[in-house]
Amino acid sequence: MIGFAAPALTGFATGFSLILAIGAQNAFVLRQGLMRQHVFWLCLFCAVSDALLITAGVAGFGVLVEALPWLPLLMALAGAAFLVVYGLMRFLAALKGDYAMEIEGKSRSLGAVIAIAAAFTWANPHVYLDTLGLIGAISTSYPDWPTRIAFGTGAVTSSFVFFFTLGYGARLLAPIMQKPSAWRVLDVIIGLTMWAIAAGLIRGVVTGAIH
Repeated sequence: MIGFAAPALTGFATGFSLILAIGAQNAFVLRQGLMRQHVFWLCLFCAVSDALLITAGVAGFGVLVEALPWLPLLMALAGAAFLVVYGLMRFLAALKGDYAMEIEGKSRSLGAVIAIAAAFTWANPHVYLDTLGLIGAISTSYPDWPTRIAFGTGAVTSSFVFFFTLGYGARLLAPIMQKPSAWRVLDVIIGLTMWAIAAGLIRGVVTGAIH
């Protein structure tokens, strides 16, 4: 068991560091956590999605990107378009300033929440680069399958720990979020985050086209 501890811890640290930065998916989980609506199923969906992608990366399917050279471009454009629209929705919500539903803890249906989470997860090219690409590449440094599986297990565990901590830990901020002004600030920050990520995706597409 000791021999598997090091790769498992490396996998955990690698996976945790990749998802730690506030991105589109994390911001959405944080917002739902503050509303205390569908938190368990949302966190489970995000963590399981990561687990599937990490497993695929460790299993060696990172070559999919090389086999389909047009896939990164398609995912980048689709992801950027979705982020621009969602960011605009948050700006409009902040401008409107009607947060009665949020303060009362009301939310979208579970299906709507999962659909948005699916778009944030599966339409984000960075997810594929981090899981199929980076984590998959690092896993190859472990030549035998038992240690490689231990590395992947550590990375998968980090996703479950992170998302459930973020989703349920968000309620600690609930007392602060009892005013519409606090929700307005949060939505502006989320909107800016979405547009910044979209700009990065588009910049990557343009840079790739030039080169």
